[in-house]
Amino acid sequence: MRTSLAGFGKTALMAAFITLLALPSFAQVSLRKAFDFDGDNKADYVVFRPANNTWYVRTSTGNLVAQPWGIANEDWMVPGDYDGDGKGDIAVWRETTGIWYVISSISNTFTVRGWGVAGDEPVARDYDGDGKTDLAVVRRTGGNMIWYTLYSQGGGFDSRQFGISTDFTAPGDYDGDGRFDVAVQRPGATPTSLSTFYINTGTNFQSVTFGQSTDLVVPGDYDGDGKTDIAVVREGATPTSFLSWYVRRSTDGALLAVQWGVTGTDLNAQNDYDGDGKTDYAVWRNSDGNFYVTNPVTGLYSTVGWGQPSDFPVASYDTH
Repeated sequence: MRTSLAGFGKTALMAAFITLLALPSFAQVSLRKAFDFDGDNKADYVVFRPANNTWYVRTSTGNLVAQPWGIANEDWMVPGDYDGDGKGDIAVWRETTGIWYVISSISNTFTVRGWGVAGDEPVARDYDGDGKTDLAVVRRTGGNMIWYTLYSQGGGFDSRQFGISTDFTAPGDYDGDGRFDVAVQRPGATPTSLSTFYINTGTNFQSVTFGQSTDLVVPGDYDGDGKTDIAVVREGATPTSFLSWYVRRSTDGALLAVQWGVTGTDLNAQNDYDGDGKTDYAVWRNSDGNFYVTNPVTGLYSTVGWGQPSDFPVASYDTH
């Protein structure tokens, strides 16, 4: 269920259809940079069209971009800031070959690099805090989850065991130090059992019980304190039921609960679209090709038409 557009499409589509500015804000900035293609500190609206293997970007400054890149049902969407210029780079990871294909926003040239093997899951994030997205994969083997990271700074690499093979990945900057942490969500014994998040920041280990086994992990900085919040989306009982978002604020551990989106038609697409340093609750609706975005703090919401039925909102790459 959560397992490219090969994985990306299966993860996000099946899940939904079966259903900084004033202060440093590292967690949200990293997520936003992956989708900020014009450098205005706002996430842009992006969809991938399997019919022609093309990325369509609608920037917040009004520019429209169409870039053929990737192969449907074979590639994972892995946007990020791989060149460190503060803008998003279009990128895919090919599961059959373990090859990364990245278009640099600085030079508009592309790089090809092997990292990973068939069966891995890409988890590219900035793990060393140098402002560049690192190539990384998770490999489930021997009942364990092994994280393999190729650092952009100096070309060093790291491998570590964290989690078991039945866990779901949940990387984020949970301590706000500018480096992404390895983390997993472990399901309980039944679909309605509580799940547990295990987080390794490098200097600290956390275990937090939150959400249910079948909830989708939707990381983001929803309270704007510069740390990734533990957050999940829960599908409703019927296709017309609302999606329920549950967020554990890193500021004080309080629960935020928001209903946004529809179980049978919507894919989650959370990001900071208004540039206020906080993750917005957002979905993309397959039936009409619209993004629906809300900021419950301000009470403002917006509807942005971008895409057509059977497209994929690339922002769902950060769903697990």
